[in-house]
Amino acid sequence: MPNIDFNGARIAYLESGSGETVLLLHATATAGDQWRSLDKMLGADCRLLAPDLYGYGETDPWPGSGPYTLAAEVALAEAVLPPGGGKFHLVGHSYGGAVALRFAMRQPERLLSLVLIEPVAFHLLCDDTPSNRRLFLEAMEIAALVWRATASGDYRSGMGGFIDYWNGPGSWIRLKPEVQAALARRVPKVALDFRAVTMESTPLAAYRRIAVPTLVLCGSESPGPTRRIAELLAERLLRARLQTIEGAGHMLPLTHKDAVNAAIAEHLLRGRAVRGRPAAA
Repeated sequence: MPNIDFNGARIAYLESGSGETVLLLHATATAGDQWRSLDKMLGADCRLLAPDLYGYGETDPWPGSGPYTLAAEVALAEAVLPPGGGKFHLVGHSYGGAVALRFAMRQPERLLSLVLIEPVAFHLLCDDTPSNRRLFLEAMEIAALVWRATASGDYRSGMGGFIDYWNGPGSWIRLKPEVQAALARRVPKVALDFRAVTMESTPLAAYRRIAVPTLVLCGSESPGPTRRIAELLAERLLRARLQTIEGAGHMLPLTHKDAVNAAIAEHLLRGRAVRGRPAAA
């Protein structure tokens, strides 16, 4: 697995294929290899780059060089892109979706297209709408659970609650003990991820500056907060469309990978067709 040295840390990433670059950003507590099935579908036509974000997979933990924010992960993702500032497609799921949104706001001119899969942009729920506010507080209960687990050292219970919230009750207990142990060790980074997304403050209206073709994916059975965030972004972004994967939950790139991969592939193909049209006379 290739890696680079960046900001005092080793950053590992998957790389395959050739053609237009597609940067893939994974969810909290997973790693870049969550995109391997998409690699098999697109690898022959695209250059796929899937970094392990800080503290996941084979990438080193956050080195502690200042307060941790989404900007730190954006800089990590940018570091694995080819030099020269060329354009690329950006795909992000969950926490990776929040990082992708931050990246898109920072450098919208570099994007060819954008795919957001239930980004955990919880700040978009923090308004005066009672239903949105309830969903925001629901998400903050999970954040508080992880923060308490980190402070007390009870990583297993914190991760258990986190996994059951995003995957459904009983999901944690069904995991093998060695998988539980590996996930529990990631709780301190999960706590940092929650900190990063809750510190974000970009207002919903500002996202209109993202004008590239955007696919917003969500699962019909996902928790309320991320389904609502997907709806808000699809309504606000200038060239966005919302697609719901029936029967899927928040981890849809893993549980419903065929449907998700097909949607992403179709989105990229549609973008190529549009860019290939001759200009109007």
